[in-house]
Amino acid sequence: MKKRMMLMLAAVAIFIVAIGLVKMLQIRAAIAQGMSWQPPPEAVTTVVTQEEEWPASLSGIGSVAAVHGVTVSADLPGMVGKIGFDSGHRVEAGDVLVELDTSQERAQLAAVEAQRDLVRLNLDRSRQLLDKGVVAQAEYDQIAAEAKQAEARVGEIRATIQRKVIRAPFAGVLGLRQVNLGQYLNPGDAVVPLQSMDPVYVNFSLPQQDVAALRIGAEVNVAADSIAIGRATGRITAINSVVDEATRNVQVQATFQNPGGELRPGMFVDVQVVLGSSSRVIALPASAISYAPYGNSVFIVGDVRGPSGKTFRGVRQQFVKLGGARGDQIAVLSGVQPGDEVVTSGVFKLRNGAAIFVNNARQPGNNPAPRPEDS
Repeated sequence: MKKRMMLMLAAVAIFIVAIGLVKMLQIRAAIAQGMSWQPPPEAVTTVVTQEEEWPASLSGIGSVAAVHGVTVSADLPGMVGKIGFDSGHRVEAGDVLVELDTSQERAQLAAVEAQRDLVRLNLDRSRQLLDKGVVAQAEYDQIAAEAKQAEARVGEIRATIQRKVIRAPFAGVLGLRQVNLGQYLNPGDAVVPLQSMDPVYVNFSLPQQDVAALRIGAEVNVAADSIAIGRATGRITAINSVVDEATRNVQVQATFQNPGGELRPGMFVDVQVVLGSSSRVIALPASAISYAPYGNSVFIVGDVRGPSGKTFRGVRQQFVKLGGARGDQIAVLSGVQPGDEVVTSGVFKLRNGAAIFVNNARQPGNNPAPRPEDS
């Protein structure tokens, strides 16, 4: 009995050891298979880098402002009697825009003119009598003062009538009319916006570390997402002497000739200040850059050795230092050499050592001066 029990225990032990060996072999095989497994290659597009001559420039976002821009307003109260302009039309300096009703002032003018004429007659008679010694000098002086007062009163009412004729203070383009015929206006009520369209200012900000490179008269190019505007060139005419404490930026003002009126006050534009010098950089499409808080990088294509020792076509991650932007392109100052094949799209799904296959049938934008199709 005891011998049979020992044989059964030995058989069970041998069975357990056998199962353990089988499982160990299975686990080793799975580990070996996992070590040799490689994810499928990712489809990407690439470009072979080359150096380009880039003009040294500074970029920013600007806003167009009129050299002269006001909202024409009423100076005195009154009823709108005549409107002499159309919304959106161009006017010259001095053109009549609105005439307020002046019937009361004209009646007052007629009365004071009659009073002035009477005082003038009295002054002439007093002068004759003074020459004959009939009246005293003091009486003549009193009448002369009354004549001056009457003349001043006439000038005052004429000035009031003139102030009720609202004129364009300078040549420009009108906005939308904000008054109607018969409307009563109080002092300061808006009549119509007026903007001088040629020339115009473009105001933009640049970081304080770039101010040393700026100079009065430097060339400035602006562009907007509009086919009608295209690209315009102006000159820096003013640099603010104060640095903004909140942003540490400096306000810069450029002046542009605008005979066609394409640049309108309030419009946002892309600004590029040309510094005059140039440098050689490697320009890559913006889609090739992988941005991250710990550093920007690109993926360079090459032969990568896998865990099994075999080589395959893959990528390595390379950190880079970036420069300025121009259209679809970003300047790479260091980290990439001419002749490197760099991934230009699909970087978000790559990692260091990932396998790839290249399909350049459709490339991302790589134009230094792109023109959007739907702009």
